[in-house]
Amino acid sequence: MSLVAGTEYQETSTKAPAPPRMAYEEFLDWADDGTSAEWINGEVIFMGPASRQHQELIVSLSSLLTFFVQWHRLGTIFVAPFQMKTGPDLPGREPDILFIGRDHLDRIKNTYLDGPADLAVEIVSVDSLTRDRTEKYREYEQGGVREYWLIDPLHHQAEFYHLGDDGSYYPIRIGEDHIFYSRVLPGLWLDLDWLWLESGPLLIPALQAWGFVKT
Repeated sequence: MSLVAGTEYQETSTKAPAPPRMAYEEFLDWADDGTSAEWINGEVIFMGPASRQHQELIVSLSSLLTFFVQWHRLGTIFVAPFQMKTGPDLPGREPDILFIGRDHLDRIKNTYLDGPADLAVEIVSVDSLTRDRTEKYREYEQGGVREYWLIDPLHHQAEFYHLGDDGSYYPIRIGEDHIFYSRVLPGLWLDLDWLWLESGPLLIPALQAWGFVKT
């Protein structure tokens, strides 16, 4: 669509409203590349617009993870919007960042992940606090997501959980040096202070700390 000089242009969506209830397969057919929504017990739940801080943190953190994963050939990284359906009786969620290891690449379908990611990352926002800390926590635990990161930029808090042999989540302890070591990404560590920088974790300082770039 062209923009005519002297006129005010307002973009409108041509997508039909979501029906009250639909099967997950229907939801996948209905949603397009720009749809930010989750499927819960047949209902479509739209995600609110992300804040600038939320988006900057996703971009910077996913860049760090993508570099590390590609360098070590560990698998692949996806960012929202991309669906994850951890089990037939569980909701279709849209984590902010996903890591899928090489042994599980067969779970990746064209429009969703059919099974649990090895790592799911949620950036907590005001409207997602309960959803991320309770609902998704239980679902990712039940669905077998091996590691779950909860990062809250508003309160400068980060929580990390790993899935035990009994199928329950256990917190990964952070030392007094504020360094976190991942269980599913061997050799990956994060200085939590990187997360609270004004523009999120900076790629070059992190790569320098990891030894990939000379200071």
